Amino acid sequence: MDDRIIDTELADELISVCRTVVGDELRSITYFDEERVEQLYRRSDLDRTADLVGFAEQERAGFRSQSAYRNTQLGEYQATVRMFERGFLTRVIEGEHGVWVTTDDISIDRFEELSTALKSVLGDVVDSIEAA
Repeated sequence: MDDRIIDTELADELISVCRTVVGDELRSITYFDEERVEQLYRRSDLDRTADLVGFAEQERAGFRSQSAYRNTQLGEYQATVRMFERGFLTRVIEGEHGVWVTTDDISIDRFEELSTALKSVLGDVVDSIEAA
């Protein structure tokens, strides 16, 4: 039985985009929606101890909080970057689809490039669903 919640093509595209932008500083990639979560990539030197369900609950707040930032002088929401002692988490949401990516230290320019690339990939997913 296949436990995937997204198709292999989308998973591969997300991994490819992240590897291209982030390189060796990439730690993990996780896809989520309102009900499901799937880790797509985890660097081999990392433990499997991350609480994906707990992380997903926290990051799902982004689905609800996007509306709080509409029509502000800041412009359209792009991404959330969280700083931790040993790395960073970048969350991107497009429609009902989200991805969070964990990294080692990277420059702000790479965070922006990463969020733009992820938003594009997720936007394609939203567009294909709406067209169906």
